Amino acid sequence: MRTRTADRLVVGLVALTAGACASVPAEEGVGPGLGSNVVPVGSVEPSGAPVLFRYPDVRGGELTSDGLQGRVSVLLFMTTYDVPSQAEVLFLTRLHKEHTPRINVALIVLEPPESRDIVKEFVRALKLEYPVGMADAATIRGNGPFAKLQHVPSIVILDKGGRERFRHLGPMLYPAMQAAVRGVEKDAESPK
Repeated sequence: MRTRTADRLVVGLVALTAGACASVPAEEGVGPGLGSNVVPVGSVEPSGAPVLFRYPDVRGGELTSDGLQGRVSVLLFMTTYDVPSQAEVLFLTRLHKEHTPRINVALIVLEPPESRDIVKEFVRALKLEYPVGMADAATIRGNGPFAKLQHVPSIVILDKGGRERFRHLGPMLYPAMQAAVRGVEKDAESPK
């Protein structure tokens, strides 16, 4: 049975985390105190081939690479129990509200299938309006289509063709997230 106390706890944790993240200088995008293993990676060289994935969406259906093609796509890899991940969800939600339909956004939850009901409740409590996929075991281990990505939170940005163009491990503030999207869009517009 769902309770208002549980809803308030989730929303309170997210609000508290967002306040903590807001104290980090915007131009840095990450900051001390948000995780000792924050490793900004920045732009990555696209392989030329799109990243192919298929994850069950917690609301039914699937989150697939095919479904995201044609637009720049921002993917947040997270867990529901990680406080910095919860703050990143707020930034991703803002990105979704301000930039859809120009871009896609989606969550990929790095938790086992047994966590599905908790993830569904998390999505319901935050009223998320974008796809939320449950990663498979290979992805959780870092052996899936997003190789060596096991850190939460992490942001991956795919270009319109589904190629990985940006990866950031650790918390990322909203202005940095927007700048990364613009960078991928600008790079795609540049003559080769």
